[in-house]
Amino acid sequence: MLNTPDASSTRPYLLRALHEWCTDNGYTPYVAVLVDDTVQVPMEYVKNGEVVLNVSFDATSSLTLGNEFIEFKARFAGIAREIVVPVSRVLAIYARENGQGMAFPMPVANSPGANTPVTASPARAGLTAVETGHVEPSSDSTDVPPPPTSPTGRPTLTRVK
Repeated sequence: MLNTPDASSTRPYLLRALHEWCTDNGYTPYVAVLVDDTVQVPMEYVKNGEVVLNVSFDATSSLTLGNEFIEFKARFAGIAREIVVPVSRVLAIYARENGQGMAFPMPVANSPGANTPVTASPARAGLTAVETGHVEPSSDSTDVPPPPTSPTGRPTLTRVK
C-alpha cells in the first residue's frame, strides 16, 4: 500500500537530495520558508511571511538536514544566529545560480509544524503538488528570491536580460 499513514514524508529526503545535487554541481542551495511561530529565523529578514535562506556549507555552520528540522548557525549582518526551520515549513529548495529546484505543497493547518500560519503570497497559496521550476539567473544575484509563480501557484519561466 503506497499511502500508508505510517509512511514518513518525502520532503526531508527530497530536500537532502537537492541540497546534495546543488553542492555537487557547485551551486548555492537556497530554501524558501513560510514563517510562523515554529520557525526560528531573524524576523527582520521575513517579507510577506516568507524568508529565503542560503543553506550552503559555506554560509552555514553545523548544518543538519534532519527529518523534522533544518538546523544551522549563520551570520546575519555580522551577528551569529541559530536557525531552526521545521521541514514542513519549507516551500522550495533551489539553486541560486539557475533557479532549478523543487517547490512543495503549502503546509496544512493541522499538520505538525504548521501552527498559526502567516499569510503567504497569493501565488504560493495555490501550490498543490511537488513541482519543479527553472529561472534564468539575474545579473544581481546577491539576494535571489524563490522562483516566481503564476497566479495558479505553478512555477513559471522568466528570462532576465
